[in-house]
Amino acid sequence: MKWPVRRGARGLPQVAALPQSAALAQSAALAQSAALALGVALAVTVATCQRPSSGGGAGDGSPTTTAGSNPEQLAGFRSDAWFLAADELLGFVEVAAGDFTMGSDPSIDRLAYDNERWDAGRGQATGVVTLPAFLVGRSEVTVAQYRAYVEATGAWVDPRALGAPPDHPVTYVSWPDALAYCRWLETTLRQWPDTPPALRQRLQEGWGIALPSEAQWEKAARGTDARNFPWGNAPRSDRANFKSRATRPVGSTRCPECPYGLADMAGNVWELTRSRYQPYPHDETDEADDLDADALFVMRGGSFGDTEQNVRTTVRGGVDPGARRPFLGFRVVMTPPASLATPAPRR
Repeated sequence: MKWPVRRGARGLPQVAALPQSAALAQSAALAQSAALALGVALAVTVATCQRPSSGGGAGDGSPTTTAGSNPEQLAGFRSDAWFLAADELLGFVEVAAGDFTMGSDPSIDRLAYDNERWDAGRGQATGVVTLPAFLVGRSEVTVAQYRAYVEATGAWVDPRALGAPPDHPVTYVSWPDALAYCRWLETTLRQWPDTPPALRQRLQEGWGIALPSEAQWEKAARGTDARNFPWGNAPRSDRANFKSRATRPVGSTRCPECPYGLADMAGNVWELTRSRYQPYPHDETDEADDLDADALFVMRGGSFGDTEQNVRTTVRGGVDPGARRPFLGFRVVMTPPASLATPAPRR
């Protein structure tokens, strides 16, 4: 199914079923109705897609039967470890503690949107954020990895989520779906006797697995030199999957210049974060605040169908926590206990 998209302010794509609204970037109210808006600089908005309430395994808590299964072997992944990456840290990569530059505006990057500006009231384009060390997934969570979770837990799954090839990023997952995968993976690695020592030590010290915060995602994408794209300051079609028609296998688009050796930080699929959408300046301590019923959560990185403007390191989109879409996926982080606050939408 092709989702209808229309162009909103400054050419930004918006799901056609929703009305546009204005000027949210300077407002404390993140969403006043079913309209999802990110002000004068919305990257993408997506509508809530509720799972079925009935139908024999689709909404009664039992797993949905889907065609296909994970292969016995998948190049680059461990079939004996829930199809996590076949490397020393199961696909996790360390991002060192320290400062990085967050945000942008058109005076720095002509493609920047207004909601990337750090503090419009003070005329400040960017800010400096200090983060503790964390580990981030080298790749987006794959169909094979998500299928392993579904098979291990019997969790409900949108059947479309498992329809792509096993090494493609999983899509059609909501914000709560992604959080549930994170919780399961953390519990599984705590209990597994073969968890790599470096990961086991961190878990024993109270680290947990979660969606990245918006700040963690941006640092992982741009490093410490404030680049506009993960590979530098100019768009390159050979470094990311964008302006195309479909997802690609994770890590199949090489980006040797990208910080930390991460894959697909631009394009392929928009990636969910655990941060609620709010105007800058960014404050990590706000992550655990109570949320309005219609609160949005930040998604980052753009997708296969986006232009170069929406795959930059600083672009900010918003998503309703119940949305499931073919261009929406996620990656995971392992993060210290002080960084684990995760807001939950109030229903």
